[in-house]
Amino acid sequence: MRAAFASERLDLLPVLPSHAAEMAGVLADPALHAFIGGAPLPPDALRTRYGRLSAGSPDPAVVWGNWVVRLRSEGCLVGTVQATIAPAAAEAELAWVVGSRWQGRGIATEAARALADRLRELRIGRLLAHVHPAHAASAAVAAACGLRPTPHRQDGEVRWAWAGGTPPRP
Repeated sequence: MRAAFASERLDLLPVLPSHAAEMAGVLADPALHAFIGGAPLPPDALRTRYGRLSAGSPDPAVVWGNWVVRLRSEGCLVGTVQATIAPAAAEAELAWVVGSRWQGRGIATEAARALADRLRELRIGRLLAHVHPAHAASAAVAAACGLRPTPHRQDGEVRWAWAGGTPPRP
């Protein structure tokens, strides 16, 4: 799950500590944390975090997949996608973030859809995401990946789920 892959406009590269300096700038806008909490991390703290992520999950029952998103046309990193996978349950939870400067261009949708498609190819039969109820842009990304809102709430967020069937295409 740590291999690079690509979509039409994007390269999705496994997260490495060496990505931290560039990604600290991408993720520096405090507005990105309005729905997810926390605050932008400085490069050193992000490098440490990326080191932990690239080492993999300490839980042998869980696989972490974390990628930086590179926009080929601009030659720069623009965001991240991640999957927390429980292989025994054939289930994965997805998350995504795109820097403010690159939002509104379909990048989050393209990256998250590429990840969801890859997980489906690996026979992951249930995809989940948790989206703040006021975050319309993330809800649109989840819907584009074929996920639908459920009645379940976790930490104030709506659980979105896909459990088989044909995902929608634009």
